[in-house]
Amino acid sequence: MIIGISGKSGCGKSTLSRMIMEYHDDAIHLDIDKIGHYVLTLPEVKEELVSTFGADVVNEEVVDRKRLGEIVFNSRHQMDKLTDITWKFMQIEIDKFLEVNKDKKIVLDWLLLTKTKYFEMCDLKILLDIPYEVRRDRAMLRDNISEEAFMLREKASIDYDVSKFNHVINGNQEIEVGKLVK
Repeated sequence: MIIGISGKSGCGKSTLSRMIMEYHDDAIHLDIDKIGHYVLTLPEVKEELVSTFGADVVNEEVVDRKRLGEIVFNSRHQMDKLTDITWKFMQIEIDKFLEVNKDKKIVLDWLLLTKTKYFEMCDLKILLDIPYEVRRDRAMLRDNISEEAFMLREKASIDYDVSKFNHVINGNQEIEVGKLVK
């Protein structure tokens, strides 16, 4: 079984994923953002990022995610360039994870999950539709960012078609994992 969790920054995707894993011993979680962070360490990705966005996106041989974010969160076009560079490498890692863990309940969480082939592979699709103010406060605290930085992140976010999800959870609901994921 593949469980897909989507929602904007600060909505609680990782928290719900942990709840599912605590409830189901055979569940394993993949935070696709972490795959994105990993591929930024690959030499061929760093080289292409420098070629596309300039040398200042790398600091002491490491991709400066804050600097890269300042570029890509300001422009859908720049975000698309980043995706073109990283996505092929991310897919390799996600495919490996799915293959190795095919006998388990797999929880995939990612803001952009709906834009990938992996969303259609999900047996259960959950959207966390949490109010802006709640998400903003959570993300600012969790990531130690300013409100302006959160607004940039929000600007680069996507809108969801709720009809594509099995469950839509808002901030007022008590989550009963046992009823949500069987």
